[in-house]
Amino acid sequence: MTIAVPRETHRGERRVAATPESVAHLIKLGYEVDVETGAGAQASFTDEVYREAGARIVADAHTLWAAADIVIKVRPPSADEACLLKRDATLISFIWPAQNAALLELLAARGATVLAMDCVPRISRAQKLDALSSMANMAGYRAVIEAAQHFGRIFTGQITAAGKMAPAKVLVIGAGVAGLAAIGAARGLGAIVRAFDTRPEVGQQVESMGAEFLSIDIDEEGGGTGGYAKQMSAKFIEAEMALFEAQAREVDIIITTALIPGKAAPLLIDARTLACMRAGSVIVDMAAEQGGNCELTRPGEVVSVHGVTVIGYTDLPSRMANQSSQLYATNVRHLLADITPAKDGELQLDMADVVQRGTTVMQRGTVCWPPPAVEPSPTPAGSAAASTAPAASKAIKAGDDDIARRHGVWSLVALTLIALLLLALGAVAPGAFVAHFTVFVLAVFVGYQVVWNVTPALHTPLMSVTNAISGIIVIGALLHPGDAGMIVRVLSGIALVVATINIAGGFLVTQRMLKMFQRT
Repeated sequence: MTIAVPRETHRGERRVAATPESVAHLIKLGYEVDVETGAGAQASFTDEVYREAGARIVADAHTLWAAADIVIKVRPPSADEACLLKRDATLISFIWPAQNAALLELLAARGATVLAMDCVPRISRAQKLDALSSMANMAGYRAVIEAAQHFGRIFTGQITAAGKMAPAKVLVIGAGVAGLAAIGAARGLGAIVRAFDTRPEVGQQVESMGAEFLSIDIDEEGGGTGGYAKQMSAKFIEAEMALFEAQAREVDIIITTALIPGKAAPLLIDARTLACMRAGSVIVDMAAEQGGNCELTRPGEVVSVHGVTVIGYTDLPSRMANQSSQLYATNVRHLLADITPAKDGELQLDMADVVQRGTTVMQRGTVCWPPPAVEPSPTPAGSAAASTAPAASKAIKAGDDDIARRHGVWSLVALTLIALLLLALGAVAPGAFVAHFTVFVLAVFVGYQVVWNVTPALHTPLMSVTNAISGIIVIGALLHPGDAGMIVRVLSGIALVVATINIAGGFLVTQRMLKMFQRT
């Protein structure tokens, strides 16, 4: 079968659906690949590089589409492109079926099979196919870059001979993939970052990236299907609008990312909130293509209102065309690898597979979207009593408290037994031995209590403390055996070896952890 990679015709689109690297992988799957002349030029991929990867370069778009068994694109095809699709061919691209009913009718008339990259189920097994997350990651990063360009000031605070410069304050609304990418980019530039999301469970992710998580004191769950937020109640919306207005008086940059599947983007920044911002501030509305989160956003444009710059670009991933194309092409390549199990260049859709079924919008001209709901995993036996989240949470907390109480009782019992043992030894053993043994027993007991009660977040600092203790043991083991007996020398040697292993291992683990954060 032949895969065609046409040049994107949507205005301003710079991405391409296949890179030379992904073309080489597709050829290994048994496919022949045709690339339209100049398809990757705006993403810095020349026709010559595609040839070297094994692709054929086709100059005429009509010829390319007519010969293709599979067409891979980034943007949904235009009406003219849909009419060029060969009958019974397969189309893989972003489709947005809820917004493109007319396009689906044209594709159905061609008897097409359509796989929508925007419909990939957002489950763990399908992460390698998740083009929405790939593009959101690029868009979130680029949003900060665009904000920095129009802001006209540095993000990080500095103290110079000419005076002090305060750091920029950034508010990110929505802590999905795009929001987290924006937080990371803004923090990397040195800004003070705050973030808000209707889903309280993302607060820990926000704080782990060094940002402050803002919340509203209203008990309402904001999580929807597929990892998205849902539409909130009027009371919640009123409270969050008040929060945004208060934040607008303090922050320099607001980046909005809020989207609700199948609906227009929710209005978060109205004209009154915008008027609260200082002149020179910036709003980047990442939901501009779906109507915008800001009342004054103009999709595809940059406008200035009361001295505040409102950026409504709808092509943020395309503004990083090379890397965005690499990520998208990798997602498409993984999808094709899954539906080509024999690696013989023959596409085989398995509609019993939840990922392939969810991605398939149309099969041989028959619309099969939306897919059936994914059935939840069966509840394990004996867990029916904990079916609701609040009840389960309370049960877990009660269980933890019970464990803590039992642990305290056993600790008291152990301490009492140790005290009795020391008293018994004091009556029969030499005084020097009792003194050393008492120190040893207390050290073991205190050490156990300390380690047991340390939270996992502090395990790395704890490792540093154990290295320091091991260093003390090494010194003691070297000094003690001078005039001691054979037993003491053997024990000192064992202590020396074990402590040395602990120190060396600690340094090795620390080095591996540091390398994880080094930029290459």
